Amino acid sequence: MLNAVGQAQHILLLGGTSEIGLAIVDELVSRGGNPTVTLAARENSPRLNDAVEEVTSRGAGEVRLVDFDAFDTASHPAVIDAAFADGDVDIAIVAFGTLGDQEELWQNQEAAVASAQTNFTAPVSVGVLLGQKFKEQGHGKIIAMSSVAGMKVRRSNFVYGATKAGMDGFYTQLGEALRDSGVTVTVVRPGQVRTKMTEGLDEAPLTVNKEDVAKAAVAAALAGKPNVFVHKLFGPISLVLQHIPAPIMRKLSF
Repeated sequence: MLNAVGQAQHILLLGGTSEIGLAIVDELVSRGGNPTVTLAARENSPRLNDAVEEVTSRGAGEVRLVDFDAFDTASHPAVIDAAFADGDVDIAIVAFGTLGDQEELWQNQEAAVASAQTNFTAPVSVGVLLGQKFKEQGHGKIIAMSSVAGMKVRRSNFVYGATKAGMDGFYTQLGEALRDSGVTVTVVRPGQVRTKMTEGLDEAPLTVNKEDVAKAAVAAALAGKPNVFVHKLFGPISLVLQHIPAPIMRKLSF
């Protein structure tokens, strides 16, 4: 359980090599307490050793590894059981997904299905399992990485945006379902973030660093907020976009 100054004893990162996810872990670990960190990722990931070194250097007391394949939803119950095997988890971060080639996605059935499985089906799968575990223990926080792309699905990335819209809606209402159980869910909605996944892309307005996302996510989660936009201007922008007619949206260059 979080102590009086917001220090976690056990942090679980689903998407154990995610740059944004690791930045959130780093932000939590930097608060002290030498927490245990469980990284759930593919055991053969070439980035896993670096991830372990990163969280250890930030002050994690122990780093545990759980083999996790987002695609293999049948294995997810065992993954979550393993993560909780040694006791309660204070904060779980759901931070895995793919971006993909946006023009390929709507024209390639196999690629589109893979995107939907990774960005929507798998997060729902682990979300249901996390919800039950946290409900049973009577406390905990879930941080779910969504995107402003899900706030107003646009032509430029509508397959990705649609998966994020579904994922966002699921975790928002999971928070409502868990409201009286002592558990909170915070949905994080960044725009473009400077990571390896976005290298080579034209930088969009209001692009932020992963550390910005981490600070905002942790502050919102510790305050029990249901969601947070990063950059904060995306909140009002998203509200306005909801009411722009389709003919006008077609003329906008984003």
